[in-house]
Amino acid sequence: MATPHHHLVQRIQALRDDPERVAVEGFHALKHALRFGAHVEAVYADAAADLRGLEAGLAPGVLELLQVDVEVLPSSVFGRLIEPRPPVPILSVVQRPRWAVEDTLRDPGPLVLLERPRHLGNVGTIVRTAAAARAGGVITTGRADPWHPVAIRAAAGLQFALPVHRLDGLPRTDRPVLAYDDGGVPLGSVELPDRPILAFGTERHGISAELRERADLVLRIPMHPQVSSLNIAAAAAIALYTLPGALNDPPRPTLGRPAPEGSG
Repeated sequence: MATPHHHLVQRIQALRDDPERVAVEGFHALKHALRFGAHVEAVYADAAADLRGLEAGLAPGVLELLQVDVEVLPSSVFGRLIEPRPPVPILSVVQRPRWAVEDTLRDPGPLVLLERPRHLGNVGTIVRTAAAARAGGVITTGRADPWHPVAIRAAAGLQFALPVHRLDGLPRTDRPVLAYDDGGVPLGSVELPDRPILAFGTERHGISAELRERADLVLRIPMHPQVSSLNIAAAAAIALYTLPGALNDPPRPTLGRPAPEGSG
């Protein structure tokens, strides 16, 4: 016999395969989704969650942006919706924004390309760093979905702050491609161009031969000789914040609610 919330649990589980919606876990991610104009369809909270207390302490006024009521669920039901349970037991159903890749490629800021990343936590951390560094967007290839709930949680919901695409490969573009990999010239030894695409491969295998061939410049981040590799999220942060003018650019306007057209 089905429980009263059986269909709700099934719906949340199906979100991982829904190209139009995403599951946003926790308060921090919901806060950023609301700040950047996401369309929130539903919010579920554990009966023990103190939403108003969190709002007052972390983001005064942010819940006023909600257009839906928060549905409070028993802890036993909420535990079936999210595994593992987040520190703040809140789950939101949010429309997945879609941007046109062509518009992203025209953005004046740097772009980040992740070639076949494997770790969703790293993907989310890089999205979070890219948003903080005022990048123009993040592009991933391969199977790891940057809109997976794990990646959204790692990014604190900042997928809604800038275009995030999952594509088959690097699109055609006249932007310079800077690939970060072993065997390149040391970072800091050459002048870097404007509007670059910063490309990263996996920590174990680096970039592919195809991406190396397309790169206008291959750079390496100098490290202690006994250190074999650098976490990809740390490498992306170093690359973004060593670009010319990275710390001096004026704040860019927020994107607001993205248009539903284009690919993502």
